[in-house]
Amino acid sequence: MESLFVPILVVALAEIGDKTQLLALVLAARFRKPWPIIGGIIAATLANHFAAGAVGKWVSTFFSEATLSWLLAASFLAVAAWTLVPDKLDDDEGGLKKFGPFLTTLIAFFLAEMGDKTQVATVMLAAQYPHFWLVVMGTTIGMLLANVPVVLAGNFAAERLPLVLIRRLAASAFAVLGLAAAWHAAKLNGLF
Repeated sequence: MESLFVPILVVALAEIGDKTQLLALVLAARFRKPWPIIGGIIAATLANHFAAGAVGKWVSTFFSEATLSWLLAASFLAVAAWTLVPDKLDDDEGGLKKFGPFLTTLIAFFLAEMGDKTQVATVMLAAQYPHFWLVVMGTTIGMLLANVPVVLAGNFAAERLPLVLIRRLAASAFAVLGLAAAWHAAKLNGLF
């Protein structure tokens, strides 16, 4: 079950204040149709995280468990630092609005996730954990936990949340996860 719950936690935390969360706000305000937007988020996330998870599984064949643990620790610590930097939304969606809320969300979310911290986290988690489908399901659930409330609440919730505090707490959680992964890697290498 760790293959499911750790990815949920990691992605839900990484998504706070992320550009895809801001994109969810923009789409909710623009279309005012939450269910097609949520459907687009689900489809885009499944496609993107399936591909990222497949890359992670492939990468895992090249490294030992200890090396993967060190890589996971480094990626968690990098995401901790990355989380402290607020994302801004580039207006990448351009003329996509003509496709309607579902297809616009599907395309915009898929593209916004390319190279994003949650995609990087998905690659590393799939490399680390043995159950590929649980990792993809967990990262998708984490994405939904962070974005669905934003879509449903619209601008109201975003304006009232203490995002700086939330980012700091999320970064602290990633730092703890990174240190735990480093401890595990050190134990695998016989350092403890």
